[in-house]
Amino acid sequence: MVGQWNMGQGVNITDPAAFYESSVNNITLIVMTRAEKPYVMVREDKNLTGNSRYEGFCIDLLKSIANQVDFNYDIRLVPDHMYGVYDPESKQWNGIVRELMDKRADLAVASMTINYARESVIDFTKPFMNLGIGILFKVSESMPSRLFSFMNPLAVEIWLSMLGAYVLVSLTIWVVARFSPYEWRIPEPCCLNALEQESEPEVYENDFTLSNSFWFTIGTLMQQGSDLNPQATSTRIVGGIWWFFTLIIISSYTANLAAFLTVERMITPIENAAELAEQTEISYGTLEGGSTKTFFRDSKIGIYQKMWRFMESKRPSVFVDSYEEGIKRVLEGNYAFLMESTMLDYAVQRDCNLTQIGGLLDSKGYGIATPKGSPWRDKISLAILELQEKGTIQILYDKWWKNTGDVCNRDDKSKESKANALGVENIGGVFVVLLCGLALAIIVAVLEFCWNSRKNAQTDRQSLCSEMAEELRFAIRCHGSRQRPALKRTCSRCSPGTTYVPAALEMPHINGRTWYFHQDGHHHSHSPPAEAANPHTCCDPDEWDNVLVAEKHGL
Repeated sequence: MVGQWNMGQGVNITDPAAFYESSVNNITLIVMTRAEKPYVMVREDKNLTGNSRYEGFCIDLLKSIANQVDFNYDIRLVPDHMYGVYDPESKQWNGIVRELMDKRADLAVASMTINYARESVIDFTKPFMNLGIGILFKVSESMPSRLFSFMNPLAVEIWLSMLGAYVLVSLTIWVVARFSPYEWRIPEPCCLNALEQESEPEVYENDFTLSNSFWFTIGTLMQQGSDLNPQATSTRIVGGIWWFFTLIIISSYTANLAAFLTVERMITPIENAAELAEQTEISYGTLEGGSTKTFFRDSKIGIYQKMWRFMESKRPSVFVDSYEEGIKRVLEGNYAFLMESTMLDYAVQRDCNLTQIGGLLDSKGYGIATPKGSPWRDKISLAILELQEKGTIQILYDKWWKNTGDVCNRDDKSKESKANALGVENIGGVFVVLLCGLALAIIVAVLEFCWNSRKNAQTDRQSLCSEMAEELRFAIRCHGSRQRPALKRTCSRCSPGTTYVPAALEMPHINGRTWYFHQDGHHHSHSPPAEAANPHTCCDPDEWDNVLVAEKHGL
């Protein structure tokens, strides 16, 4: 019995050796590789010989697989230091691929990427590591303090939108206040002379002039308030929705300003491969003779084709012979290195001056290569799957990537993170709420205007259209419009230049009694005085005319 299966645990292999042929035991295989940290490294001790001269992730993986499958091995370095790339001109392969095709090696254990071109001439096992292409770049210096850095928490379009909202709300509350009859009031008594205080008012005032409207909105935006208080429902709607708008804007600005002051903001000229392709100041390249170079050369994606044309035409050459050389060029500045993510992680964790830009450009894996038709491929694939399930490969990864003692000491790997300015996509909704509130206020103002015009038309015994036209003409006046004339009633029998004021006013019935108020301030009930009982002593009400008595100064 080689294993058992149950519903809870699935397959449990108790004798893995049963899957391997006993006839291949104790065979020595030639293993081709290439020196590359941390996969394969040559020890500095000159006294070491044979396989003991090498160490690294791939060497430990090879030991585990050899123990699992039971074979011996002899490690050799590839003569031309290449993984293997097809040359369209010579129509020949080089590097490790060439060695396997010519049967000068039985296995190739290295950071060798599985791709279509290589798979067409050699075989690969199941991948022992998954990865992708990343962009290695140098960490830039911190942003110097700027004079107007206080504006950074909000994007430029938000500042411009706020300016537009300020002007729009100021004009809206000015127009709405002029349309609404409830924003027109009698002037303060201290502003009138003695004669005007004793008589009916000749003018009404509106506090929301054009300048006062702008002052009201800027005062509330700055959280200082003003001495202007909306009286009408429509103007209160405008004020309320503007206060809500300022609450959200001020709160968002304050919160993001704190983030800008506490988070270290780094200057990164590029954020992803698309931005890298659109510029020409920063050079970028790949490893010479590697799968990354093949990826860009054979890609059908427009951005990657553009990047390949740039790399191919750039002089001096942007391609490097080793990862060490590429990392060195990155540290010198103005160069981005396109490399496989596993090597990128290894470099970033050991040098705080390096960082990864953007995400991965593709997805692929490392595999162990064999010649076409080799019987070792399936056996080694089974061994790799078992090592993955046991967590052995993850342990080896942590050993060589994280637990080597030379890891960069940075408090946070995302040190280059930055606080982003709030844009329309973040707080654009508050502008929508503001516009809806202004629309509602305008509708209410129109209703108030129509209701007041209808009431005045009935009182004045004139058509609704003429009343609305007269009110509208005054509402749209832009000059000398703080005050408006009061509506008076005069008749032809009254003295010229005087205004008829009843001797007594009849009040509603209170407790079954009718009350009358005299001009002298006395009042009584039951029967009206003679003057009030016979208003024709001055003139007939049917002869009343509606006139506008202008202000003394010609209003």
